[in-house]
Amino acid sequence: GLICEDSLYKDEGVCVLGIFGKSAMQAGSAKESLINVLADKHIFPLFGTDGSDGGSLIKAYYNQENRVLYLLLTSVFDSRQLLQACESLTAGLGHAEAQDFWKGAEKDHCVQLLFLFSMCHVLLLVHPTCSFDVTYDRLFRALDALRQKALPLLRGAIKDSPVSKEWKMNCRPCPPRLLFVFQMNGALKVSTSGLGGNGNELAGAEKPKKHSPRRRLQHALEDQIYRIFRKSRVLTNQSSNCLFTVPANQAFVYVVPGPDEDPISSLLGQLRSNCALRENDTGVPAPGQRRYQQLRHSNRQPSFNVENGSLSSSGGQLVDCTLKEFLWQHVELVLSKKGFDDSVGRNPQPSHFELPTYSKWAHVASRLYQVMIENSEDETAELSLKVQGQLKVLEGFLDADAKFSENRCQKALPLAHSAYQSNLPHNYTTTVHKNQLAQALRVYSQHARGVAFQRYALQLHEDCYKFWSNGHQLCEERSLTDQHCVHKFHLLPKPGEKPEMDHNPPILYHNSRGRSTSSCNCGRKQAPREDPFDIQAANYDFYQLLEEKCCSKLERIHFPVFQASTADPAPACDDVTRSTEAPSSGEGDRLKEKETATHTPGDSTSLSLALSLGQSTDSLEEPSVDRQASTVEYLPGMLHSGCPKGLLPKFSSWSLVKLGPAKAYNSLAGLEQPGFLPGSAFLLPWDVVIRSRSEDDAGSIELLDGGPSSWPAPNKAPAGKRGSGSSMGRGRRRDDVVRAYVGFEYEDSRGRRFLSSGPDKVVKVLGQGGAKEPASRVLNSDMPLYIPSPAQGRGIKPHYAQLARLFIVVPDAPLEITLSPQVQPGPPTCPIFHPEQAEVVLPSDGTFGCYDSHMPT
Repeated sequence: GLICEDSLYKDEGVCVLGIFGKSAMQAGSAKESLINVLADKHIFPLFGTDGSDGGSLIKAYYNQENRVLYLLLTSVFDSRQLLQACESLTAGLGHAEAQDFWKGAEKDHCVQLLFLFSMCHVLLLVHPTCSFDVTYDRLFRALDALRQKALPLLRGAIKDSPVSKEWKMNCRPCPPRLLFVFQMNGALKVSTSGLGGNGNELAGAEKPKKHSPRRRLQHALEDQIYRIFRKSRVLTNQSSNCLFTVPANQAFVYVVPGPDEDPISSLLGQLRSNCALRENDTGVPAPGQRRYQQLRHSNRQPSFNVENGSLSSSGGQLVDCTLKEFLWQHVELVLSKKGFDDSVGRNPQPSHFELPTYSKWAHVASRLYQVMIENSEDETAELSLKVQGQLKVLEGFLDADAKFSENRCQKALPLAHSAYQSNLPHNYTTTVHKNQLAQALRVYSQHARGVAFQRYALQLHEDCYKFWSNGHQLCEERSLTDQHCVHKFHLLPKPGEKPEMDHNPPILYHNSRGRSTSSCNCGRKQAPREDPFDIQAANYDFYQLLEEKCCSKLERIHFPVFQASTADPAPACDDVTRSTEAPSSGEGDRLKEKETATHTPGDSTSLSLALSLGQSTDSLEEPSVDRQASTVEYLPGMLHSGCPKGLLPKFSSWSLVKLGPAKAYNSLAGLEQPGFLPGSAFLLPWDVVIRSRSEDDAGSIELLDGGPSSWPAPNKAPAGKRGSGSSMGRGRRRDDVVRAYVGFEYEDSRGRRFLSSGPDKVVKVLGQGGAKEPASRVLNSDMPLYIPSPAQGRGIKPHYAQLARLFIVVPDAPLEITLSPQVQPGPPTCPIFHPEQAEVVLPSDGTFGCYDSHMPT
């Protein structure tokens, strides 16, 4: 708010004195103490808070008797505000956010300073040491650039103010004169003899100096400051164009002497002098104000350590002036309306000068404060926004560390890009991209520094992704055998659409360049096949193609599939089935060794086949095909026990064909099909008893090992029985025993085939006579889905064989066998896969091949 002015002084001119700078880390603010000393009044408290929030703040004091208006700028460069700003920062603030906070505070400080430079006649820069801080050169160049940018906006703000045309044009009463006040801080000790820094040792050796060491220091600082500002062109010949001026023929640097002793001794001495009674002391206390003045002038040193002009002139030295005397020679030029003539050179141009009354000055100050600092929402709001928009000119001057960080990070980017592109194939996967990006980030972090680190790291991410996605992406699709497609990123052809390589992106089918050898549904023909990428290609398309060349004339049992009643049927929700869909018969090569090294009954990877006489397994619920199947929605994967009822797939992954009559199988020669390992193509004999229990029960049959009620559950052997042939006695045959044959066939990705007589045993028949081992072991066991192939290649990678077919020879006898295959590819929580018709009755006199073309994993 504005200060109320006494009517006696309303027509007198006012000298405006601005004070800014940095304060030492001490309890009392040096700048506030300075005004207390100059005004000879206790105006500002030396201790306690000022209510600011840690930001910049301008305090004002109007000394009407001296006609001086003091403006005091405090900011984060003062210890109290610095402490408050640090406390306001949260503990979790990152490096870049903290940098933004401090740069924001520095920009606010610049705007406040520009206000002071626009409203003051004299400016006092206070510094807590006796050396010049060269960062002020950068600060003043930033302020000058900001002033030039904002000048047209400031003119618009004060165009109606009651001041002179020159003031409206230049937006300041005059080019302000800048003075410097440094504190000694004990850096320069003055000897009691009044000599120079050499002390008494050389008292007779050289002539005493005319000036005191402190005055010589002031002259040296003046020369140094003037040279620096002239070199950087902050000061030029024409003062009217400069941000500020310094006098050519007057002192503009003042060094406040430091204390003669340490602070503790000084305080103790003052305490003693204040408390001890003097000889002439009457013991009667003086009135309060007078007593305060006595203490102030006699005993108590001000916290700013300002000398009172009583230095001795011994040794021929000139008497050093006081701070007030130093300052008042400049204030008098203002109050006498002489102004400053600080231009130098051959043709110095006089600069404008105006001494305003307090009311006129307050009018201009109010307008500029609203536009520059307050950002009010009245008619000056638009101007305020434009002034804030000009603050970006400060960035090049103030953010030297940010500029360094920018340059450093920009140099690190090409190194990181090279690290990313080193040893890269032309097309590569997401995994390779991420690995290369991690390497690039490591290289980047070795070189990049500063606040721009994160921003350029994000740019590195974007650059590498753009490089990868611009024609270097490899198709991410993996085949059912877990081999990725070798093509670059492409689209799949739509139904009826042909592949087009030149399209962008190309239109191609997936291809992993992986090939395997598989047999057809009946097993009589083998052919190479491409690595499949979907279930239909793996379980249906390949076998349909071979069927035309081999199996087409064989009798078969068809499994029910989806029959659409609409033109555009939709797949059912496959949340359950998606996790259980799995690769094709070549899939075994990628199984983990630990899952297939040993397979005992009850392993999680198993196949349960319930073969019974007129009896189905109890583990299956009511077959889903007993319900009316949907004609609108189809099952997107394979059928299993977890599928919703009433859904069928578009194609069946199972095949059941009749290879011929029972006599088509020669037990002495085995299966005469390609790919079998020597001696491993023999089915296992299975003797079944056909016995009439009574006349009413004629024709009923039972197993040799017992009746239907005694058929063992999977993994359980019949009690007290060792095998299918043990109870018959040696060499005996009975007319009510018929022989069937069963074979579990495994096939690896190279087309090598063999039959197995148990979970961990390959059929091996040497010489003539066929397989001797009965089928009881395999019928009573859970057969593993994958086992290591007995025909390993020369490579390091192991080959696995997959359970692919079940061969059954049903004899020509009054006998029916119900086939109910089940596949459980995981632990007990995994669903059980089964054909679309869960139970199939095999008629007598036939050799059947049940083939699961897709074994889930």
